[in-house]
Amino acid sequence: MADSSGGEPVLNKSDSSCNISVISSKQWVKLNVGGTCFLTTKTTLSRDPNSFLYRLCKEDSDLISDRDENGAYLIDRDPTYFSPILNYLRHGKLIINKDLEEEGVLEEAEFYNITDLIRLVKDRIIQRDTRPLKDNKKHVYRVLQCHEDELTQMVSTMSDGWKFEQLINIGSQYNYGNDDHAEFLFVVSREYGPSNNSKETESTDRAKVLQQMGSRM
Repeated sequence: MADSSGGEPVLNKSDSSCNISVISSKQWVKLNVGGTCFLTTKTTLSRDPNSFLYRLCKEDSDLISDRDENGAYLIDRDPTYFSPILNYLRHGKLIINKDLEEEGVLEEAEFYNITDLIRLVKDRIIQRDTRPLKDNKKHVYRVLQCHEDELTQMVSTMSDGWKFEQLINIGSQYNYGNDDHAEFLFVVSREYGPSNNSKETESTDRAKVLQQMGSRM
């Protein structure tokens, strides 16, 4: 049963009988993979001339393969992981569903000996393993010392990702006439992650103001 777009017939994944007839039996090939039937063409299976599937569908094949009662080649492999293999042979793109593991696709690609697909899956695994985690972030803390009358200005100039954490009263250290000037420790933090570029990790103009107003402890 061909689809309206003229592409290859698509079988229901739950239909494992392979009981389907095609007009040109010499061009179409039935595969019974782990009890699930797949219908494709010799052209698709011939994409990689060094692959197991290419050798399987050749007229003078050197492979000995049993067939089921409907003439489908019996292949004792996981049908779930065969789908991305067959789709790659159809359109040359590596598409892996979210519920599948790249290592499982690689295992099947190696079994069927599809060289270009093996390389693609290995590259995908490297990209996955070297990609930084979204939550791989660190916090940078700064402790600034300021006078009581500088607190309002200190808070108003705090921006560019800096967040107030804690204010600690350390008492009065200096007496100017009759006025006591209380001293405070002003604790701020900022979150840095893989998405931040190098410019963002440098002190911004407003951060420099904070540094000038207080002294690092």
